[in-house]
Amino acid sequence: MSPAIKYTLGRLGLFVVVFAALFPLPLNILVKAMIAFVASAGFAFFLLRKWRDEMAEHLGSVAQRRAAEKARLRSALAGDDEAAAAGDRVAAAESKAESATGSKADGEQAESEQVEGGIAEGGPAADKLASNRTAEDRTEAGK
Repeated sequence: MSPAIKYTLGRLGLFVVVFAALFPLPLNILVKAMIAFVASAGFAFFLLRKWRDEMAEHLGSVAQRRAAEKARLRSALAGDDEAAAAGDRVAAAESKAESATGSKADGEQAESEQVEGGIAEGGPAADKLASNRTAEDRTEAGK
């Protein structure tokens, strides 16, 4: 069970117990509820300290993990290939599958050799690569 849920249920339980203890008193129900709320907060401060600390640690680790993921995504959007590869769950799953089988299938290997050959021979893939490089050169020159 999540520490936040456990702590919240503990706080609600304390409120119900204090409210039930105040129920026989001849007071307005809203006054009883306010007294129960304040008293349960005070009891929770002392009685639920361990659960509150667990919840704070859990929320801190979640916030830290989200901040790391946000930084990784920003660097991936900025063009960092390592950050993009680190967060690519599909590629990670495929690499695990490939390492389990040993290597690529023959068809995939032949296809990758054809693509590499097309770049080396000056085919359409090489033309596209060259046009991308010139566009990058123009943007760098403009800086």
